[in-house]
Amino acid sequence: MMSDEQFMQEAIRLAIEGVRAGYGGPFGAVVVKGDEIIGRGQNRVLADKDPTAHAEMVAIREACRQLGHFQLDGCVVYASSEPCPMCLGALYWARPSRIVFGSGREDAARISFDDAFIYEELNHHHGRRHIPTTQMMREEALKAFQLWDDKEDKVRY
Repeated sequence: MMSDEQFMQEAIRLAIEGVRAGYGGPFGAVVVKGDEIIGRGQNRVLADKDPTAHAEMVAIREACRQLGHFQLDGCVVYASSEPCPMCLGALYWARPSRIVFGSGREDAARISFDDAFIYEELNHHHGRRHIPTTQMMREEALKAFQLWDDKEDKVRY
């Protein structure tokens, strides 16, 4: 049986390989079910020209395809660095059993990957955020919520 250290080593290896290949930032991740890696990811923001192509997101997408499901029940996610707010949110939606990470957010901030401003923005009312955010057409938008609420065969997640 493989250990936490072996799975983390694979996440770190992916991070290093991704930097050398020029894919994006120094981040790697794996999703493990049982003793098998079912999802691998490297930061591919630059390679894919996609700001959501973080290592964890790439690994989650691959693992979910492998499982044929949108949740990571019974899985462990190993990330070479502490997941950013976007990735952490996605991981909470995916519901793995555990998250294990290597370097911390302070380490990432020292090399200009600082997410502190996003954590701070989340605490501000949408009208006071740095990116202007406006709510409109709430009543019309609520129609989709009502349709979902009335749906008999909905799959909750």
